[in-house]
Amino acid sequence: MEPDLSELTEQIALDPSQFIGIPLALIGAVFLSLGAQFQHRGVVKVEAYTADTLGKGLNPKQLGLLLARPSWVVGTLMLGLAILFQLGSLYFSPLIVVQPLGAIALVITSIVNSRVNHVQLNHKSIIAIVMCVGGVFLFVGVAAFTAVNKPVTDRQLITILIVLAVVLAAAGLAFALFRLHIRAIFYVIMAGVLYGFVATLAKVVLVRLQQGEFDWLTTVCVVALLLATALGAYFVQNAYASGPPDLVIAGLTVVDPMVAVAIGIVVLGEASQAPPWAIGVFILSGVIAMWGVFQLARNHPQTRL
Repeated sequence: MEPDLSELTEQIALDPSQFIGIPLALIGAVFLSLGAQFQHRGVVKVEAYTADTLGKGLNPKQLGLLLARPSWVVGTLMLGLAILFQLGSLYFSPLIVVQPLGAIALVITSIVNSRVNHVQLNHKSIIAIVMCVGGVFLFVGVAAFTAVNKPVTDRQLITILIVLAVVLAAAGLAFALFRLHIRAIFYVIMAGVLYGFVATLAKVVLVRLQQGEFDWLTTVCVVALLLATALGAYFVQNAYASGPPDLVIAGLTVVDPMVAVAIGIVVLGEASQAPPWAIGVFILSGVIAMWGVFQLARNHPQTRL
């Protein structure tokens, strides 16, 4: 007996209008990729003209010089466009659906960086990229039909803010204590974690605006979002100074969505209607993607570890 069409429809949690966020997220990924390439070029040039601070973090003078680099400014504008498209995608779709789609930027960045710098990706790097993108798209393929948008409660928002405060404190302390010995992978992972919270907070603010709730807690959320964005941006610039752009993008498009997805599932309940097997797929795909990031960091021909 063939299944009733209404029964099949009921199994798809995502409202058809929410699929609008998917193309917006893909366009944002393109701008993210190009912006990363231009920003990386600007950081490398500034670092070449100033004292070598590899592993110590960019100093205020170098950060100021970045504003005079056309390539860095263009890259920053492109990243701004990427953020706008990302916010648009979050407005229409659940966090765990659109946030991982930024992984397409990793493919674009790897190809562009290979052509621009005449660096041939080795076999292990290609496998790592496939693992990153494959893991993420496996996740999205399941999430697109099981995720739901849900109202955000004050308790959920307070939970997110407390966890973010702990992360910000830990990141600042680790940087202060170990900045002389920090490697590229640290900046990549920390930037990805912070931007995962940024995406989550952006989604929360958008949802609360949709609900007509802009109170003091939402204001605190906006402030926390800006702080996380600023620190994450600083880590990204240092990551560009000590590693290739595709490694940075790997962190931002794998670590970022995995953090955001974890919050979306555990705190916001966006996977509350997902069947048990889907949770297993989420975990497996996350492990595959994260392993790909570490393999790319270890085997990329341009990585300076």
